[in-house]
Amino acid sequence: MALKKLIAALFALLAALCVAGPAMAAPCYYATSQGATGPADWQTYCWLDFSTYNDTTARTTAGQNFSFTLPDGTVMAFNMRVSGAATSASSSPSWSGSAVGNTAFLGIAGRPILYQTAGGTTTIQISGITLTPPTSGTVSAYMFVGADGESSNSGESLSFQTNGGNWQLLDTAGPISGSTYPTASGAGTSNFSVAGANGNVGAYIVGSVSPTQVTTTLVGGGLQGTMFAVRFASIRLNTQIAGARVNAADQFAFSINATSGGAALASGTSSGATLGPFTAAALSSTAAIPITLNQSMASGSSSAIGKYRSTLTCTNSTTGSSTVMPTNVVTTSYNFGTLRFGDAVQCSFTETPFPHLTLTKMLGSGGRQFSGDQFVMAINDGATVVATTTTTGSGSTVTNGATAQTQVTAGTAYSLNESPSGTTILGQYNAAMVCTNAASSSTVLPTSPGGSVTPQMGDIISCVVTNTKRASNATLNIAKNSSLVSDPVNGATNPKAIPGAILRYSFVVQNSGPAAVDNNTLLIVDTLPLQITVGTAAAPVFTQGSPTSGLTFNAATDIRYSNSATKPASFAACTYTPVAAYDPAVKYVCLRPQGAMAGSTGVPTNFTISIQGQLN
Repeated sequence: MALKKLIAALFALLAALCVAGPAMAAPCYYATSQGATGPADWQTYCWLDFSTYNDTTARTTAGQNFSFTLPDGTVMAFNMRVSGAATSASSSPSWSGSAVGNTAFLGIAGRPILYQTAGGTTTIQISGITLTPPTSGTVSAYMFVGADGESSNSGESLSFQTNGGNWQLLDTAGPISGSTYPTASGAGTSNFSVAGANGNVGAYIVGSVSPTQVTTTLVGGGLQGTMFAVRFASIRLNTQIAGARVNAADQFAFSINATSGGAALASGTSSGATLGPFTAAALSSTAAIPITLNQSMASGSSSAIGKYRSTLTCTNSTTGSSTVMPTNVVTTSYNFGTLRFGDAVQCSFTETPFPHLTLTKMLGSGGRQFSGDQFVMAINDGATVVATTTTTGSGSTVTNGATAQTQVTAGTAYSLNESPSGTTILGQYNAAMVCTNAASSSTVLPTSPGGSVTPQMGDIISCVVTNTKRASNATLNIAKNSSLVSDPVNGATNPKAIPGAILRYSFVVQNSGPAAVDNNTLLIVDTLPLQITVGTAAAPVFTQGSPTSGLTFNAATDIRYSNSATKPASFAACTYTPVAAYDPAVKYVCLRPQGAMAGSTGVPTNFTISIQGQLN
């Protein structure tokens, strides 16, 4: 075993001879894999790279100054003075029998091990340790780590002294075979030491909180080595979208910021059309810097962050940590505080859109029935209109056809309505509504105009009402009304609706379709209300509408009556002749205007026929 160490020392000496002057800056590296015996938190150590170590400089009175840029941008600086047996910087593993690099903490880059090149005692004093964070403020705490960089065999020893927090036994690295560890003492004190044991042995990893000076003494029977790290905590932050984006252009920026000064320590942005989670912003924090987790809309987004409910949830894979983890906290900026050494935190913002509704008008084949036809589209919360638009355009072109995409309240029912504007008569169109939801949701969507929907969080619902004009047609509508003429008490002065009162009973007929009614086919057969009696005093009056109906009416020949128990099917079937001015036997009044009623050009053609009756 001593021969193997000697061979390794020769290689290390050759490497040391290749080193030029003292370096001013260096990084630290973490292992690339755990190894067979490595601890679960192997990724929480950043091993200092001593590639620039110069044994000659380190042995001067002034020593060698080091500066390390840590993963979070913090700069660690200290002075190193070395005495005793010669030392060089070595890669890991330092030799085939060492634990670190062979069974644990594999793939550490650089030269993290200070390795004796000759047997004896070497003292390494690290002093004036300072940490400067990448932003304003100060580092409240950090953990300095010492480890066996070779193996402590029989007759060898390794010790660490600190002026910081007492040494904590953090982890171990198992031997290359067997289960032997050297004897350790001093955990929980300022002086931790290891006394060597025979055979293949494991290694200890210890840590001290916030020292400014650490002294290591190596006693090598063959050769001995040591290595140092800063233990860090890691936090990863990403974003995912629940449901759908409010607008396809929406993207999210998420970042881990220093609470003091707001400098971004790590950041990420969503991309594409997927819902995530997206590539995380990752921060390895070697110092206890207070951090804030932020979420905002990325540049180029169409929506404001207020269109989404942002919730933050974090988990820590390190068991036993006292770091507080937020769970479903509604926020876009969360003051996380400081990580604790060894934390492995995963955080995610979840962006859930508040429900949004859009209602759009389209025209089917043939466009408008009449040139002045327009439509009012409205989204209603009960009697309250929450969004509306009135179309413009002509022919088949619909302009201003969509309501604004409107944020609504989850769990509230909204009706989706259309109403006529301009010359529009909705009966001249066949209407169909198709709704889509950008989110995969259980929300039931309406299928016809006037239907309602109760959206839930995440719903982005768009409904399109398509109106297809009916083929050329005549569409008749009739309205009936009455007005008092006189009563038995007041006469014609302010008459009242009392028994015996005389009234004019009127029929207003419109053709809202573009086609004329076939010649001499219009027939009105009215079932008289029980309160009204009609007879020989009917005195029908025909009033032409505007636009004109084009019809004529002869009061002598175009009115008849029926006392049948069932409604007559034709004018010829109306055969009863009244025997009194107001004959209670009359059940039906039959009216037959002559000619072809003209079709509408946007404003329905119309006429009015009124007859005189008496209230019972």
